[in-house]
Amino acid sequence: MARGELQVRRLAMLRAWTAFLEDGDAAEPLVRPEILRSWARSGAAVAPDVPEAPLADESETAYYWRHSTLQVAVERVEEELRRTAEDGDLVIAVTDPDTRILWTYGGRVMRRRAETVNFVPGGRWDDESVGTNALDLANRDDAASMVFSAEHYAQVVHNWVCWAAPVHDPVSGARLGVVDLSTTWDRTHPIGLATARMAARLIESALPYSAPGPSEEADEPGLVMTLLGTAETWLDGRRLLFNRRQTEILALLALHPEGLSLEQLHAAVYGDQAVTFSTLKAEVSHLRHALGGQLASRPYRLLMPVATDVEHVLSLLRRGQVGPAVDAYGGDLLPGTNSPALVDLAEYVAVAVREALLARPEPDAVMRYSELAPYDVEVVEACLAALDDWHPAIPLLKGRLAVARG
Repeated sequence: MARGELQVRRLAMLRAWTAFLEDGDAAEPLVRPEILRSWARSGAAVAPDVPEAPLADESETAYYWRHSTLQVAVERVEEELRRTAEDGDLVIAVTDPDTRILWTYGGRVMRRRAETVNFVPGGRWDDESVGTNALDLANRDDAASMVFSAEHYAQVVHNWVCWAAPVHDPVSGARLGVVDLSTTWDRTHPIGLATARMAARLIESALPYSAPGPSEEADEPGLVMTLLGTAETWLDGRRLLFNRRQTEILALLALHPEGLSLEQLHAAVYGDQAVTFSTLKAEVSHLRHALGGQLASRPYRLLMPVATDVEHVLSLLRRGQVGPAVDAYGGDLLPGTNSPALVDLAEYVAVAVREALLARPEPDAVMRYSELAPYDVEVVEACLAALDDWHPAIPLLKGRLAVARG
């Protein structure tokens, strides 16, 4: 479409947007029904001069992305997505089902524009947070959507055009989020919406398939590692058996989704022990074979969704959920490990759980914790001091205290 035609269309949308702000009913014949409905939702929640999208919690967003099947799919087709962005000077985004951005990649110009409005991982792009946009419409209506210039409710993105399409799990049909392509309004192209649909199909084609199995772990796609107390490893519902060193290496990779270089991994596993790089490479080769090749090199990085009880416990503690965190805490991380990095992490997790209990000594959580740390007198004493004299847990806690004092 010629720039002149786009300019005419842009001015028409700007007049419709202005009419809506002055008198909502006046805009009804001027815009699409879905835009008008979204403007109404937006107007009740945000100001048209909202400067940027709000940001969700960074650590929770990163945790969600690391454990999402979308992360695996995007990793597998990232080269194609990046090429699309660079060729069209676009910014591409992938969201969760709540229209929170999980991943982006942009061409040089659009990347800078995107950063100024929080079109970045963690950005909340539902219309009640930042106004009408294609990501929200595609997610809400479960259909590909385009939003051009002043069809956006927020004035800060009136210079944008966005195309978005929903991404579905090809097995269950569940909507996982959307993929969005955005650029400046003057680069609007008739194939923009088709390109968004193609990007969605590309991501869907790369999603890992996980058939349900008989065990509870089979409901968890990808790699699931229990590291606290007793070590177990499951891959797509199938238990894998490794020696201690292999478990340590895999644990370090699971806990570093961004990947580790050969040198970093060697230092994390062996410290200053006189162990050759060749020995480590042999262990990694064994792991790669056991994982069906889903372990990349340079850096060493796992290519499937990963969940660990360590991340789960720490995530619960960050949200202040002390009781559930203690429930999930099975004990020391890989007891007896001599990996320097894991020794440090084990101490960090143990101290985090203990300090959370001292700050909020819930009786049930303290009782469960005292089974794992029976000689920790201070935690039991803190709980007793916080309870009223009539509390039914007092006799049990006093019994624990007597045992702890020996």
